Amino acid sequence: MSRRVLIIDDEPEIRRNLTVGLAQEGFTCTACPDGISAIHELHSSREKGIGYDYLVTDIFMPDIDGLKILKVIKSEFPELPVLVITGFGNEELEQTALSEHNTGFLDKPFEIPQLVEALENLTPAGTTGEKPASEAEESGGEIRESLSSYITLRVTDPTKDMAAYRALHGMEGIASCDAVNGDVDIVLLAQASSEEDLERVYDNVRAVEGVEIASLSAVERPMLERDVEQFINVYRKAVKESVQDNLPRMRGTKSYVIVDIDRDAIQQVFTTLFFLDEILFCDVVDDGTRLLGIISESGAFGKTPRIIEKLSNIDGVLRVKDARIINLLDA
Repeated sequence: MSRRVLIIDDEPEIRRNLTVGLAQEGFTCTACPDGISAIHELHSSREKGIGYDYLVTDIFMPDIDGLKILKVIKSEFPELPVLVITGFGNEELEQTALSEHNTGFLDKPFEIPQLVEALENLTPAGTTGEKPASEAEESGGEIRESLSSYITLRVTDPTKDMAAYRALHGMEGIASCDAVNGDVDIVLLAQASSEEDLERVYDNVRAVEGVEIASLSAVERPMLERDVEQFINVYRKAVKESVQDNLPRMRGTKSYVIVDIDRDAIQQVFTTLFFLDEILFCDVVDDGTRLLGIISESGAFGKTPRIIEKLSNIDGVLRVKDARIINLLDA
């Protein structure tokens, strides 16, 4: 039986050359231009009971970094033999790729016989079989189990600003409390298990002297295509979950990016922001017209202007602002 290979590469000529070359060696190939379409193909083929025997993927992709694609695919298909190909590799990149189970690495340029040899050096496996229970449970689920909301505050009495900040910082239901240098003075991330509990958090915030609420923005589920949402959910679990769990303990190491958008552009803008390495969180608020990202200062030192410039050039982005953290407790 012909062995099936899924190819991921953003360059049409490379996809064509690999498909033709491997076909001449007895392989059956499907080629995808990006990571999201490849995830869709892997899921679709598994549901049909066909599956793939190998994956060949470039590491530098236009939509999502190839290492992120690799991480997601391996979290769902851990035994699938993967061959990473790149023309811009280095030892660190190679070791990162090879750290994944049953994964090989091949520098461009190469000949088809070298490609076949590299594939055959991997342990045979495939993507057929039952859908993992964890995936079945998570697909279609909410991005967060709890209800979340951003609360922005302005200081009304400077003589009480520190007392107010300390009260908010330790308040039950407040997952993150940051003083910022921007249009508002404090940004809170409130979390609760029900609407009633969230309203109680709002009331407790309103009762704090020296500040007033400027806005309440409930976190919404982004309107994304099924494959995009599934990719994001898997990547969140495979890569970002531990970082997000530690967010309350990362005070003073963050800044915010606020992106006003055209609702029709939400998928492109949301995915671009979400997959930036510096982003800890990317949330949708205000009826899909605004994205709010939380950025790790250690990963984004001096880079916020680059992020703002990148986002500003995306179709559908209306305005981009940042708000730097003021670490009051260590001041």
